[in-house]
Amino acid sequence: MNRTGMNRTGMNRTGVVVVTYNSGEVIERCLDSCANLPAVVVDNASQDNTVELVRRRPSVKLIANPSNRGFAGAANQGVAALDTEMILLLNPDVELQTPVDALADACGGENVGLATGKLVDSDGKVQTGFTVRRFPTPLTLAFEVLGINRLLPWNPSNRRYRCLDLDLSKPAEVEQPPGAFLMFRREVWQRLGGFDTQFHPLWFEDVDFVKRARSLGLKIQYLPEITARHQGGHSIAGMEWGCREVCWYVSLLRYASKHFRPYAYRGVSAAVVLGSLVRAIIGMIRRRSFRPVQVYAKIARIAGFGLISGHVRQLKCSSSYSKAAG
Repeated sequence: MNRTGMNRTGMNRTGVVVVTYNSGEVIERCLDSCANLPAVVVDNASQDNTVELVRRRPSVKLIANPSNRGFAGAANQGVAALDTEMILLLNPDVELQTPVDALADACGGENVGLATGKLVDSDGKVQTGFTVRRFPTPLTLAFEVLGINRLLPWNPSNRRYRCLDLDLSKPAEVEQPPGAFLMFRREVWQRLGGFDTQFHPLWFEDVDFVKRARSLGLKIQYLPEITARHQGGHSIAGMEWGCREVCWYVSLLRYASKHFRPYAYRGVSAAVVLGSLVRAIIGMIRRRSFRPVQVYAKIARIAGFGLISGHVRQLKCSSSYSKAAG
């Protein structure tokens, strides 16, 4: 394998998929960083100049969706449009700093299907707590929605979840790499039936994907020598606060419903209800508005349904939310 990602037969082994939504400020740097690899950009109905900028690059395949299909749906479109053995999923605010051949080699290892590298910020500092995580447990998510992980970040549950005990300078087998910088074999994506589009418009679809991959017995490798710069927060920058809150909680509850036992899911739902009451009061005071009460009342109703029924409602964020995320 050479720096261009070509195998001995001269065929491209690795391709890149980037999902965009109003990504005009960052997409060119992302594509410049992976210019030696075949790439597909799937745009979720951007309102800025993202599509125009991508069209200037004839080597990049563009899929311009007329409406926002969500991250999972767009990622599936991109993977299907590539004919490479390995897929590198990148956020538009990620810039590769090293070749990714070693990630492809790792994915081809015995019982390995996915791999990731080290994400750093603009100052070159590793993004601890995001670069890799462990799978969330019911306790983890309960602490998350109750704000305990924010108030007491060094609690054992949060340290475990965000891998604060892991030396990120060393290679390791990991559980949950981020979808912002994730390589996987096409065959794995096919076996899993792609990303679950019920996680709409975004959040937890990548966690669900790697969780299901691990359930197949596949290993996930972390290689710190492969690095990428990550701006962070780009995909939600233009998302209205209330929309963002509702969508995040809906996806969290969907993940909990899908992967936890009913009693554990009810526990997470109860934590969401309690946390919503507290956040509504604090938000109303801070914002001097009743908007937080409206937002968290909706979240509490969704979680309350799960608390009673033991499963999440078949609910997607409204079209207004969908237009605000990519």
